[in-house]
Amino acid sequence: MPQPEPDPAVRVRGLVKTYGSTRALDGVDLDIPAGQVLGLLGPNGAGKTTTVRILTTLLRPDSGSAHVAGYDVLAEPDEVRQRIGLSGQYAAVDENLTGFENLYMVGRLYGRKKAAARSRARELLTRFRLEEAADRPAKGYSGGMRRRLDLAGALIAEPTVVVLDEPTTGLDPGGRLDTWEVIKELVADGTTVLLTTQYLEEADQLADSIVVIDHGRVIARGTADELKAQTGGERLELVVASAADLPKTLDVLREVGTGEPAGDAHTRRAEILVDTGPKALIEALRRLDSQGITVQDVGLHRPTLDDVFLSLTGHGASSTEGVSK
Repeated sequence: MPQPEPDPAVRVRGLVKTYGSTRALDGVDLDIPAGQVLGLLGPNGAGKTTTVRILTTLLRPDSGSAHVAGYDVLAEPDEVRQRIGLSGQYAAVDENLTGFENLYMVGRLYGRKKAAARSRARELLTRFRLEEAADRPAKGYSGGMRRRLDLAGALIAEPTVVVLDEPTTGLDPGGRLDTWEVIKELVADGTTVLLTTQYLEEADQLADSIVVIDHGRVIARGTADELKAQTGGERLELVVASAADLPKTLDVLREVGTGEPAGDAHTRRAEILVDTGPKALIEALRRLDSQGITVQDVGLHRPTLDDVFLSLTGHGASSTEGVSK
């Protein structure tokens, strides 16, 4: 007989939360299988942080249910807290303490004995490449170092589920890449991760599956590839040698693609969505050549998650529409 599917590490059903007349969450459902990363994707005000606060027992929903590591966040909040780690949008470190002192303090707050707290702090400082700065006050750390220290603090209790609420907000590109590597290491060790982000590239890089939320509602879910497929194919882009050839080029693209092509006389660039990929590219080049039109550059591009979000919501992922969190 087939084995039953294991329970997900995180299960959310019908979460609703209102603030006055604003419905911050409007019936959110999501599952995260153990050992995977779920990217919760949405703009400011979509409801991501409200979801995080409920899952980490910091906020009670008006209705619905949520279970983390098998425990009910409403009925068993202490059990949930023992099994989760949380890293918020801003690094929660005490700038007047050293890196070691920050982690040691967190370990003691979790109830670890002195020796165990010291050992775990040193272990995490090494793992997050902070051992050389371990005995310096955190106020001298760079933004990336503070973020790594904050993530280390979230792991003091060796949680089975880690919630990362926009963990790379405010970081430079190097800091973002460092944080991505840390998250990949967590998952390699079997940790389950809920990652909220506005950065579409981040979700594409890290998430096993993605839930797109907008104005408190889930509007799409799937893998990055599945979501990209919803935009209707690939984009054929080309650059012609002469701007005078652009009108004829757009006529050719209409014949091989779907919808209306776009062109820019200044850059001599034209593009259109295509359903047949390489076949459409080859046919476009054949027709352009037969008309004596020289093509300087050509390519097929799969839709990005930016394209997906725009097609799903009608606005970009950096939109600040709405007032929910």
